[in-house]
Amino acid sequence: MAEADVVVVGAGLAGLVATYELTRAGRSVLVVEQENADNLGGQAHWSLGGLFLVDSPEQRRIGIRDDHELALRDWMGSAAFDRPEDYWPRRWAEAYVAFAAGEKRAYLRGLGMRFMPFVGWAERGDGTATGHGNSVPRFHFGWGTGPEIVRVFAERVREAERAGLVRFEYRHRVDELLVSGGAVRGVRGSVLEPSAERRGVASSRTVVGEFERRAQAVVVASGGIGGDHDLVRRNWPERLGRPPEHMLTGVPAHVDGRMLDVGERAGASVVNRDRMWHYTEGIANWDPVWPGHGIRILPGPSSLWLDATGNRLPPPYFPGFDTMGTLRRILATGHDHSWFLLDRSILAKEFGLSGSEQNPDLTNKRLRDLLSRVGGGPPGPVAAFERRGADFVVRDNLRDLVAGMNELTGHRLLDHERVRREVVARDREMRRPYGKDAQITAIRSARRFASDRVLRVASPHELLDARHGPLIAVRLRVLTRKTLGGMRTDLDSRVLRPDGEVLEGLYAAGEAAGFGGGGMHGYNALEGTFLGGCVFSGRNAGRALVRDLG
Repeated sequence: MAEADVVVVGAGLAGLVATYELTRAGRSVLVVEQENADNLGGQAHWSLGGLFLVDSPEQRRIGIRDDHELALRDWMGSAAFDRPEDYWPRRWAEAYVAFAAGEKRAYLRGLGMRFMPFVGWAERGDGTATGHGNSVPRFHFGWGTGPEIVRVFAERVREAERAGLVRFEYRHRVDELLVSGGAVRGVRGSVLEPSAERRGVASSRTVVGEFERRAQAVVVASGGIGGDHDLVRRNWPERLGRPPEHMLTGVPAHVDGRMLDVGERAGASVVNRDRMWHYTEGIANWDPVWPGHGIRILPGPSSLWLDATGNRLPPPYFPGFDTMGTLRRILATGHDHSWFLLDRSILAKEFGLSGSEQNPDLTNKRLRDLLSRVGGGPPGPVAAFERRGADFVVRDNLRDLVAGMNELTGHRLLDHERVRREVVARDREMRRPYGKDAQITAIRSARRFASDRVLRVASPHELLDARHGPLIAVRLRVLTRKTLGGMRTDLDSRVLRPDGEVLEGLYAAGEAAGFGGGGMHGYNALEGTFLGGCVFSGRNAGRALVRDLG
């Protein structure tokens, strides 16, 4: 006998969206989740809440001219689809960009989501018109960050729970999909011992029982592999070089990728395992929640980016431009880390930190605190990292700064004269209104965009100008984050078999499906597309099930 119409595996954002769509049509849903109730919303809770929108009112108000055709061209240039199995990822990419240029904003606003009036310019690109990157700013900040986009769906799911349409079973880990007559008709797994750990903290994996639940269909919305470094390394692509020996973790430990193998054993096609999205600007969290907890710096374009030996990264590998290209370049040095070299003025204006907990003014919707960012010193969380972060070195002169950088790593990889040559060459170009330094050209270009000039890009100046000191160096490490491959799905989020036929009864959404199709981002992301991918694929799954269940 069925326990519910549908079992949803995973109580993250994609699972909540699918559940919302099912229950608004009167369908009953059982949500099974291996963590406790405090983890409702999953990784989305920890996010900055950025969303990719195209030709939005927020863009138009500040003079950004965007349209569907340009966004699709940017997406396809970044994705660089080149595999036979990219048929469905390409279809998902086309559908998602249309969603972002169409009803996405209205859909979220109808649920109570609001957006900040400024728009960020993430992933500015590889320096070509047809390659990777956003041609215009498209990163829209949700007012309330990640917890808010979770809230607008979670509240409605809880209403359905009170109405008897939803039941949650926490600390239930799915180990097997039940297949009958060639169709998925339920789940089987292990009951884990109760956990009172706070959100994100690694929990016990002690098994205290077993469970089996039947349904007409199952939706897998269990996330990716970023919490398991061994799994990340096992799937590491050759095109990026050797996998890092040392990485920070940008997601909680429960983001373990287990359901990809579980789905594959049941007959699902899992594709593009080697496509992944990890950040190069990771710093160790001085107040960690999960093991190896790292935070990503959201940089403006002015910091001087040096490799582990003190050589400046070449164009287009500037802060905030080309994540995957920069990652490949850094690992080619034979080292796992790199450096930002900057000063207090750049720190104050250009350093943001990714994550809801690192942006309390946005997360808690405190407008007065948000306004204090304009013209003030570093935001409170940034200042705390400067004081307490293990990766920050602060000195009054360059010679002492380089000595401190070598002391931090325990290796004399940096030579003062080499670093000085890079800094002096950069400063010399800064003195002229025109020059050949591509990064300085990019800085001046960014300041023509009002949001960047007011909020994100420091006034151009020389690093060795004492009026802007002290000097600061920040060690950067690879930070695991998103899985870009996953279960292959059609546009209704129905999981496909290796032969391309539908695996009846099984649907997948969010990161477990590569955000749609088994990898709608291809090789690169334009940012603000992960939460939106969870919303879009979860919505498609829920609506398709409403239709398919009759």
